[in-house]
Amino acid sequence: MAHAVATLAGGCFWCIETVFNRLRGVESAVSGYMGGHTLNPTYRDICNGDTGHAEVVQITFDPDVIAYRELLDVFFTLHDPTQLNRQGNDVGTQYRSAIFWHTREQKAEAEAAIAGVNASKQFGAPIVTEVSEATTFYPAEDYHQGYFEQNPHQPYCQFVVAPKVAKAQAKFAARLKD
Repeated sequence: MAHAVATLAGGCFWCIETVFNRLRGVESAVSGYMGGHTLNPTYRDICNGDTGHAEVVQITFDPDVIAYRELLDVFFTLHDPTQLNRQGNDVGTQYRSAIFWHTREQKAEAEAAIAGVNASKQFGAPIVTEVSEATTFYPAEDYHQGYFEQNPHQPYCQFVVAPKVAKAQAKFAARLKD
């Protein structure tokens, strides 16, 4: 299996980690932090909004099974890329929409995907997703990994995460693991 890595930020990492871990071709989706200036940030650090990090999900995938562009299609379904530094009630730079590229090809694909989404006018507003080179990835604390699966009855999971998971499962049913 050939492996590739994608790192995406689309608001709360619990939402996007859950969906990406369910896709065929995704070996792992790990919640964490990227794009800031503080070494070894903690969740508490990034919640203060002054480390510069975004909540991200680092995805290890097999490009022979799922293409990077398909991951981006899922990504744009999971959040509103027109909201600057927020997703719904989650506000702050840590909740920004961002694609952290690992190769020049990923950068070009991300820019093309954004241009396509903008041209489609599907969101009715311009895309504000940041496209930046990947920097150090800091995995989030253990209790953040698989959070939705471990806490499905937690109110945030019921009212924010579950609807996004349901939407993605309906739209990408053919891409889900058995």
